[in-house]
Amino acid sequence: MENRNKIVKSKIIRIIFIVIGSISLVLGTIGIFLPIIPTVPFYLLSAFLFVRSSERFANWFLNSKLYKNHMGTFANHRVMTIYGELILLTLVSAMLLTSLWFINKLAMSIVFSVLIFCKYAYFVFKVTPISRKEYMSIKKQDEINKQIEAKND
Repeated sequence: MENRNKIVKSKIIRIIFIVIGSISLVLGTIGIFLPIIPTVPFYLLSAFLFVRSSERFANWFLNSKLYKNHMGTFANHRVMTIYGELILLTLVSAMLLTSLWFINKLAMSIVFSVLIFCKYAYFVFKVTPISRKEYMSIKKQDEINKQIEAKND
């Protein structure tokens, strides 16, 4: 009986991950057309949730044009345009600081403060800010490499 409960909980968690991942995917896609909504963080969240929910969903999303066009360069090269990085850091910081403002528990305040610090540390030490011109050059080179790989297969 205990094993059955674990299986049921596992399925429920997977379904929740798929639903939240799908909502995140829709919001990220809307962000392509509305510059006020960031695409990259929502696509990162979708990838994270889909990978943990289902191998089929993960493969579908990671091989989709949406992911490859908007996240492929970041995932492969760990680079972002300066503007993209600024928007991402600002919006995520605003969300975390808003949550921090409404939380009256010391432990959660510490957790959110650590998250904010880790986010900035990650972007300072792991993500290289580049100009839009450099970003487009990298994207173009990736497309050329894909065409060469397709010809070799």
